[in-house]
Amino acid sequence: MLTVDLYIRVSTDEQADRGYSQRDQEERLRKYCDQKQYTIRKVIYEDHSAKSFERPEWKKLLLDLRRYKGKSDLILFTKWDRFSRNTGDAYSMINTLRKLGVEPQAIEQPLDMSVPESKIMLAIHLSAPEVENDRRALNVFNGMRRARKEGRWMGPAPIGYLNKAKEDGSIYIAINEAEAGHIRWIFQELSKRIFNSEQVWKMAVERGLKCSKHNFWLAIRNPVYCGKIFVAKYKDEEERLVPGQHEGIITEELFQEVQDVLDGRGRIYRPKSQTQPEFPLRGFLICPRCGKILTASKSKGRNNYYSYYHCTPQCGIRFKAKETNSGFVTELRKYVPKSGMVNVYGELIMEEFKEMTYHTRNERNKVLKQIEVISAQLNKARKDVLYEKIDPADFKIMKVEGEKEINMLEKKMIQLPNDTRTIENITRRGMDNLISLDERFENGTIKEQREIVGSIYPENLTFDGEHYRTARLNEAVRQIYLIEKELQENKNGTSEENFDLCRKAERKGLPPRSHDRSADPRWGRPDQMNARSLRSLPFLFSASGPGEPVPPAPNKNARQSRGIHLICGEEGIRTLDTLSSIHTCKSMLSLSLKIKKTILFILPFRVLFRV
Repeated sequence: MLTVDLYIRVSTDEQADRGYSQRDQEERLRKYCDQKQYTIRKVIYEDHSAKSFERPEWKKLLLDLRRYKGKSDLILFTKWDRFSRNTGDAYSMINTLRKLGVEPQAIEQPLDMSVPESKIMLAIHLSAPEVENDRRALNVFNGMRRARKEGRWMGPAPIGYLNKAKEDGSIYIAINEAEAGHIRWIFQELSKRIFNSEQVWKMAVERGLKCSKHNFWLAIRNPVYCGKIFVAKYKDEEERLVPGQHEGIITEELFQEVQDVLDGRGRIYRPKSQTQPEFPLRGFLICPRCGKILTASKSKGRNNYYSYYHCTPQCGIRFKAKETNSGFVTELRKYVPKSGMVNVYGELIMEEFKEMTYHTRNERNKVLKQIEVISAQLNKARKDVLYEKIDPADFKIMKVEGEKEINMLEKKMIQLPNDTRTIENITRRGMDNLISLDERFENGTIKEQREIVGSIYPENLTFDGEHYRTARLNEAVRQIYLIEKELQENKNGTSEENFDLCRKAERKGLPPRSHDRSADPRWGRPDQMNARSLRSLPFLFSASGPGEPVPPAPNKNARQSRGIHLICGEEGIRTLDTLSSIHTCKSMLSLSLKIKKTILFILPFRVLFRV
């Protein structure tokens, strides 16, 4: 009497849970054993794929057969596709079992292996399920590829999205705002080039993101977040991105910018370790001798620890951290504008913003007027119903159509931006931060300090122990520095022959009794005043309001000695000297254009506009 092991396998977990396939196979196998009078040693239940023999229960069975060699004569299963769906692996496993003295056999597809021709039938039985499996896999692959070409996401939703079903049963992904905020923050931080991907991942986890490091790396490389679906290369078709049917969380420009940073095309070296508070410039400084990035560390002295920025031991360059940080603050002060100029920047930002949003505001006003007209028509129709001028049924139709149109217009108006007050607050906060940039660096956290450095200096700095040099500055900071430098140069080279600017604005103070205001052509007339000058000048005078004229003095020394100190104060005198050196309206226009050019770069200078 032969001893057998029964092998029962199902294709899916669902079949295993429901149980009919397993029960059906076991019933047929036990009935066959009763007919043949076989002794059943053990029954093995498997719910794993037959693509390979890397199956948990099969491995246990194989180990048991090797341990108790000769205890079993046959392994019985219903069909050969229960044994394997891979022809090559099946032949290899048959040889392994024969070496252990065990013969595999399918009760519904029996073969006498002592007959050579049976090998042909065995090949057919083994290859048929493999062909079926390959055909099914190919159909699934082609279907998924077609879905991707149509812009549909296949599989579980990525971080920041949820899987949802439509009424017809089709699956789509929708934004999960709870996680989408983390995704937006991650891409924005990576685009700043302040922290590397590992640091951003750690900060995101601290903010509440639930994501492993591996999945984080896959996420920041996934174009699904900018509304695109990746279609891989296949045969003669090249890989490409297609527009997705889902809504993107970030813009395509931001996604491409981050890819450039990750690929190294727009990348600037940043240290991988977390920077200590004593070393805010770590990773930003270049060695003046060898060109490598300076690192930082502390050295233990006799009584204290001393902090240094240093290069490699072979190079030997080393600077004291405290003096280096202080020197950087001094360097930073070069780019801090005067308080009066900040008012000009703020005013011009608002002016530029209003010009840019003119069409939007105009469109918003048109929508409001349309709503008012429709509302007035409905009110008139309502009165006509009371006076029986129109039929109530007609009024009901008019009301439904009118309310529908009003709802559409209100939705349109909501989509139009109306954030003048918001931009005013942001501008005011940004200008306040701009004038105290050095103080924000000295008093800020290590993260804020590094954001300031990274925003002002797109490329690293070379420090020789006394001076800082860099290949490129933030464009806004560079323009501010050039304007301040030009004002300072004009102040030092004042010329009396181009003193026409002072005629274009009202003076402050009271004229001397001996001065005949009407006889002096330099006072000008109100209708000759330049509107831009009137908007720009008030910040220069800190002691009084506009409209109090001051007569021009014959020369600089006399001008400072005739009561201007009482009217303007020390700062007023300095700025008045600067103003008088700008000279002509042409100079003022040139300066305004430079300021306006600066404004175009200040708004992206995000670190200034934070609370």
